[in-house]
Amino acid sequence: MEILIKTPKGERKIGPGHPCFIIAEMSGNHNQSFEMAVEIIKAAAESGADAIKLQTYTPDSMTIDCKKDWFLVAGNDNPDVWKGKYLYNLYETAYTPRVWHSKLKKIAEDLGLVFFSTPFDPDAVDYLETLGVPCYKVASYEATDTPLLRRIAKTKKPVIISMGFASKKEVKEAIGTLRSNGSGCVAVLYCVTAYTSKPVLEHSNLRTMLDIKDEFNVVTGFSDNNGGIEIPLQAVLMGASIVEKHFSVSRGNGGVDEDFSVDPKEFKEFVDSIRRAEKIMGQVHYGTQSTAEEYNKRFRRSIFVITEIKKGDKFDSKNIRVIRPNFGLAPKYFDEVIDKTATQDIERGTPLDWSMVKK
Repeated sequence: MEILIKTPKGERKIGPGHPCFIIAEMSGNHNQSFEMAVEIIKAAAESGADAIKLQTYTPDSMTIDCKKDWFLVAGNDNPDVWKGKYLYNLYETAYTPRVWHSKLKKIAEDLGLVFFSTPFDPDAVDYLETLGVPCYKVASYEATDTPLLRRIAKTKKPVIISMGFASKKEVKEAIGTLRSNGSGCVAVLYCVTAYTSKPVLEHSNLRTMLDIKDEFNVVTGFSDNNGGIEIPLQAVLMGASIVEKHFSVSRGNGGVDEDFSVDPKEFKEFVDSIRRAEKIMGQVHYGTQSTAEEYNKRFRRSIFVITEIKKGDKFDSKNIRVIRPNFGLAPKYFDEVIDKTATQDIERGTPLDWSMVKK
């Protein structure tokens, strides 16, 4: 179970047994500045990200310019920069102009990053196809947008879909829609879409990520929409093959998502922690793990002669024992050796071997 992303630098396999795929999410943290968008990409590369992800939409493709209460962001727990704004006006300050995309893609790929995006409508998919993006991301809010899922699936490219606040039925329907319309490779990211500046410990329920993997036979991961790095790191330790984290060059620049984003220092700490954890987790491997372990195997037990034995004597529990170290016959042969005859004189403290035992 894995997904394969084709990039200018070669193929990248993502799934169990492969390094975690770490995505830096730019979102609207560029503040409508192309120069800041470039700075974010460079900082993400320097911090160890595998990929940079954009969002491809316009205010008009996202919603309508309407001042009715339905379109007002007023939730008490939402970031302050969102509160009191109507959706259209919020997206006006957060969208990434299409004219930037191809330039940012080249910059990212020159730095060794995988460049892709989240399209929010079928037309955005058409546009991203002209750029040759290697895969697609689906946001939690669009996970139930069947027409969009169908269009993305028809590209036959790998799809990474977030499933924040989705019911199990909705997860099943989304995966089914993608697969039945051409998506062979689907990865599902569990997430908690609270958008808080601190980790949401009491509502994380990371075991859901593992259930998604088992229930739907997909590559799984975690998309973190809250502050800190503790929870996504825990997700990796639990088996996340992909993690996504909102990224900003500096909190305090007024980015629309900076409340729950991390800066380059935090992101590098995050990446380094993941890579250290991966070294510790390693691969499935039985037997000795190092030269030190190989040496210490000699201190296992084996069969030794513990009193002087003459040729023709019989072996018994008084003249042989299972003791440390491990230079004689394995302990499992002890009963087989008992009552057999010695083929030679044997000094006390000699490891027993088959040449000393008469067959």
